[in-house]
Amino acid sequence: MTASTAERPAVRQRPTGRRPALPRRRPGRRRPNVLAGLGALVWLAVVGVPLYALLVATVQRSENYTSAGPLTPPADPTLGNYVKAIENGVLGFVLNTAIVTVAVVAIVLVLASMTGFAVVRSRTRWTTGVFRMFLLGLAIPSQAVIIPVYLIIIELGLYDTLTAIVLPTAAFALPVCVLILVGSMRDISEELYEAMALDGAGPVRTFLQLVVPMSRSGLSTIGVYAALQAWNGFLFPLILTQSADNRLITMGLFEFQGEYRVDVPGMLAAVVLATLPLFLVYLFARRSLVRGMMGVGGK
Repeated sequence: MTASTAERPAVRQRPTGRRPALPRRRPGRRRPNVLAGLGALVWLAVVGVPLYALLVATVQRSENYTSAGPLTPPADPTLGNYVKAIENGVLGFVLNTAIVTVAVVAIVLVLASMTGFAVVRSRTRWTTGVFRMFLLGLAIPSQAVIIPVYLIIIELGLYDTLTAIVLPTAAFALPVCVLILVGSMRDISEELYEAMALDGAGPVRTFLQLVVPMSRSGLSTIGVYAALQAWNGFLFPLILTQSADNRLITMGLFEFQGEYRVDVPGMLAAVVLATLPLFLVYLFARRSLVRGMMGVGGK
């Protein structure tokens, strides 16, 4: 064996699979976005100044509110305005508003989801006519039909009850909610419906196991919309209720208005107490609400 090492075939090395390390780039300095910062400061002032004025006014005394400016820190702060608001029954008004809001949201979610599913899957003349009728409700303001609604509530014997507020509020919220859900349900692919049909699922099972989970974004959106319509409603509580036991928070604020003067600090304290439930709901459900408003929930 006199073969030299030069005559031996060269052994090819297997690639290790590791790429050579690239030289690290030094992080450069980012230019500060001055316009964005100024815009954020302006938006902070637009939102923060009224909020500050609201909170400051709630701890001021009524006799000092007009003499001092709305942005002046109170020299002698007090919580008497909150106590006065509670004594005037603001907690009861908030409870009535919460009951009406929950009932309206429940009715809207059930009826709008079933109506949207029928419109999307049926495609018949009858369902198309029903859908167009719901869209016609978008052009009819509640102020234009308040007298017929009042007469219907009287004939049903529901005047001066919370049900008298729930039914028309849910009815006027349905057109927008059905329109939103129809657009959300049309995004569900036809292959998923075919897969449910091959699995032996009927319309009810398809609706509960496919359509509802895939439409959570639309359901969240219409839930928020219906809740805001019920919580901030003024016309129906004004016309369809009379007694203090059935007042909502929008009507309960009149308790702080006298014949010749308005207790502004007390009224603003009642406003703060009325917004606390909505703030708590947003605090615990902000992720679901944001996903629903962005249209990505459930997809």
